[in-house]
Amino acid sequence: MSEIYLAGGCFWGLEEYFSRINGVTKTTVGYANGTTEATDYQQVHTTDHAETVHVTYDEAVISLTDILRYYFRVIDPLSINKQGNDVGRQYRTGIYYSVDTDLPVINKAVASQKKKLGTELAVEIEPLRNYILAEDYHQDYLKKNPGGYCHIDVSRAADPVIDGSLYPKPDEETLRSLLTADQYAVTQEGMTERAFSNEYFDKFDRGIYVDVATGEPLFSSRDKFESGCGWPSFTKPISADVVNYKEDLSYNMRRTEVRSRMGESHLGHVFDDGPRDRGGLRYCINSLAIRFIPEADMEKEGYGYLSGVL
Repeated sequence: MSEIYLAGGCFWGLEEYFSRINGVTKTTVGYANGTTEATDYQQVHTTDHAETVHVTYDEAVISLTDILRYYFRVIDPLSINKQGNDVGRQYRTGIYYSVDTDLPVINKAVASQKKKLGTELAVEIEPLRNYILAEDYHQDYLKKNPGGYCHIDVSRAADPVIDGSLYPKPDEETLRSLLTADQYAVTQEGMTERAFSNEYFDKFDRGIYVDVATGEPLFSSRDKFESGCGWPSFTKPISADVVNYKEDLSYNMRRTEVRSRMGESHLGHVFDDGPRDRGGLRYCINSLAIRFIPEADMEKEGYGYLSGVL
């Protein structure tokens, strides 16, 4: 088993979040990288320790790279000594390693975030020191107190980590050769296909839907439903990370456009008239913007790692 120590604000929520991730075998909470070898919850603000989650994981199931992707998904890496409503040095962000060979992986993950955000991060990167296990009261706090305070959305642990670098956007010449004229018009020029006469509006086979331009996974058949609108409808993307949103004021309407993360393809729009018991959203997506990968073909096409989303 491998381990990493992660500080990300109040450790109650961060521990619950990581405990739900496949491949994580154990989590505990404690206080790390302070100035003394002893502290407790009452003294932590004076000993300069950070509330920290000790994550033990099986490298055969999940890599440190993916652990860090999950981490950056739920923290604000630019905030100094503050996460959510919690303010103070004990709530700073930090990645503390116990094995020196982890440092290149950590540095690469941080560099990726810096490039994405275009600025330096407020996340400490240090060897672990002065780690003290927190009081029993704090261990598995949200499992013992399901309605307790939590500053992060722990349900995001269910979203698969999808490495965007695997799905780069092709250059213009390649795009034009890869896409049909209609696919290009929809994804690159923002056009809309006709309702009820497109490929996937009434298709409900098991599988995933990927960006027709890049192959990046976007939606799962598990989240598809019959909306009656004439276009493929989903309650949510396969992961919140893979889509971006843009205000659309065309046709004298105010709508929210949905675009793919890596390909920047126009996919469709999202509305708030979806099934209430499934989140209330309806992602109305053009068939021409997506390609269906049947469950039986996912492994051979390189999407076997997403079998759990069906």
